[in-house]
Amino acid sequence: MRIKPGRSYPLGATWDGAGVNFALFSEHATKVELCLFDNPDATSPSQTIELKERTDQVWHCYLVDVLPGQLYGYRVHGPYDPAKGHRFNHNKIVLDPYAKLIGRDVRWDDSLFGYTIGKDDLSFDERDSAAFAPLAAVVDTAFTWGDDRPLRTPWHKTVIYEVHVKGFTKLNPDVPENLRGSYAGLATEAAIRHLKDLNVTAVELLPVHHYLNDRHLIEKGLSNYWGYNTLSFFAPQAGYDAPGNSLPADHEFKMMVRSLHRAGIEVILDVVYNHTAEGSNMGPTISWRGVDNFSYYRCSPEDPRYYMDFTGCGNTLNMQHPKVLQMIMDSLRYWVTEMHVDGFRFDLASTLARELFEVNKLGAFFDIIHQDPILNGVKLIAEPWDVGPGGYQVGNFPPGWTEWNGKYRDDVRRFWKGDGGLASTMATRLCGSPDLYEWSGRKPYASVNFITCHDGFTLKDLVCYNGKHNDANGEGNRDGADNNDSWNCGHEGPTDDAGVIALRARQKRNFMATLVLSQGVPMLLAGDEFGHTQNGNNNTYCQDNELSWLKWDLADDQKKFLAFVRKVTQVRREQAVLQRRSFFSGRSIRGEGITDVSFFGPTGKDMTDDDWGGFVKCLGIRLAGDLIGEVDDEGDPIVGDTLLMLLNADANTIPFVLPPTNPHHRWERLFDTSDDDAPPTVLEPGAVYDLRDRCVVLFRTHLEATDMPAITPVQAEMLRKELKRG
Repeated sequence: MRIKPGRSYPLGATWDGAGVNFALFSEHATKVELCLFDNPDATSPSQTIELKERTDQVWHCYLVDVLPGQLYGYRVHGPYDPAKGHRFNHNKIVLDPYAKLIGRDVRWDDSLFGYTIGKDDLSFDERDSAAFAPLAAVVDTAFTWGDDRPLRTPWHKTVIYEVHVKGFTKLNPDVPENLRGSYAGLATEAAIRHLKDLNVTAVELLPVHHYLNDRHLIEKGLSNYWGYNTLSFFAPQAGYDAPGNSLPADHEFKMMVRSLHRAGIEVILDVVYNHTAEGSNMGPTISWRGVDNFSYYRCSPEDPRYYMDFTGCGNTLNMQHPKVLQMIMDSLRYWVTEMHVDGFRFDLASTLARELFEVNKLGAFFDIIHQDPILNGVKLIAEPWDVGPGGYQVGNFPPGWTEWNGKYRDDVRRFWKGDGGLASTMATRLCGSPDLYEWSGRKPYASVNFITCHDGFTLKDLVCYNGKHNDANGEGNRDGADNNDSWNCGHEGPTDDAGVIALRARQKRNFMATLVLSQGVPMLLAGDEFGHTQNGNNNTYCQDNELSWLKWDLADDQKKFLAFVRKVTQVRREQAVLQRRSFFSGRSIRGEGITDVSFFGPTGKDMTDDDWGGFVKCLGIRLAGDLIGEVDDEGDPIVGDTLLMLLNADANTIPFVLPPTNPHHRWERLFDTSDDDAPPTVLEPGAVYDLRDRCVVLFRTHLEATDMPAITPVQAEMLRKELKRG
């Protein structure tokens, strides 16, 4: 084999058509060996090559005639001194931190640990891990994208669908059997049709960076299903490629993205840059730990043997080190430029802002992203908390970021649970949470609104269980959140009680209607649209089975709820007033007392201080569609229907006087969650509407044909535009 010095950049293994350049950063190593393997079953390297070139702490070489598909790993020599933060062990094959494809996954064995199992981590294990360590594969990044371009769907028009690649199609009979549970399965016509029928504009994929299945889970017959246990920040999860597919996982992933883009659906990745799969100081030595532990991880300044752990997962990446920052930025750019993804949701994002200890939103990570010409144009979503002190940072991320709004989730759950005294808070959440985002100049779409997500109860379980039921996880029901703000509607778990069943169905409609009609960006959890249940398990991270996989053989009540969800998402898509780019201002024109947003009590009059106080559980909200105050891409005013939402979380029916609206307009009822079969009806302002217990009713303005000569100039402009469009 011909060996040339090669280059120190780019890091990783780069094929140029004639050979492969290998480059590995290690600041404290004394010697680095590149190990080539002939096949995944090889128990030892077929060739070991010492990297004699070292430039700016990067070890490198170039191998002529090596082809894509070549399996490789490294042996990195250096001090084994855990007390000083160094854990080099040249007996261990370690994975390239820049591996873009996993050619062989971890095969659990005691030899994967740098210390001797059964002793403390100060011991040194001399066994060779070559037969069991994960191996990288050289990739050919060439791919025919055609005319694929970033969709750049505006945030105010975005509807997110959080979904697990495998669980979404694993049991779907409309997806070819050999494609179920794969990237290719998510790209099938049946999968895309379902997303389009829900008016979804973006899928947010649970982690697809290749992740490690924890040894303790494997030994219990479980596995890491969610994937928040990253083994490679560049390689797509190999387990999601279709069985028998000759294409490597990265190519199948690209084909999925291309198909979703053609359907107008963006791809957002849930990414985990706060910690790695190597865990605590008692974890295995399979990549970063053996490459340069002290550089890659936040070691405790008091005792570098241990890690600073802001994630609860054993370690925290060292964001203070420039090469670690470079690795994360290179990873993000790779997924945008090579894989064509449209954005990222950052798991435990507060951890990324910890420069020293406290959360600092002006940390280096954010500074770098904001000035990066590739990344500052993609969607950036923060999970704005971690488990460290001061880690709960909802509302505090900088402009350019959106956030999972945990306060929205909690407040909406409590309101519909019937806690009372939340009318004012609920109004704020429905209006895009200006209390959290307006003060810093951010917009309503800074709030990603959600009721449920992968972590916690599904929507069905939220209305069926008061407590978690996680026994299947094998942890004595100690795992998972204890405070869920859930309500079982009178019976824990499955029941034949018709009254309880009906109430649960209504509560699901209430939650879904509230979510979709709120200002901000709605995020639906996959399966909620037809009532997927996990039998009360609120922590299915280790359940890669039918407990987590979506079941598509829908009962009649599930089909009915799915139709309702499709209806309300269509309302959102059609109604401009639900897609505002700015917060409500309370402004009024025409001198008629109509403002862009108004709140009403059951009397049909503006709510007073007394109405907001106490344990009031009922309110009405009018959103003026002709007072949006924004323009479209052509500079024309954006106008639409005026909407009226009535919400009643009380256990009693409340007569509600419909408030006034524009002259010549009536109120047309679009839906009432207390009666899913209620036909459309038109009512006069001032009419009394019997607002049933625990329900949401939505009206829009309706113009009678006999009133057409009296339409306003704004309405005339709307009509002109419609005629212009044909």
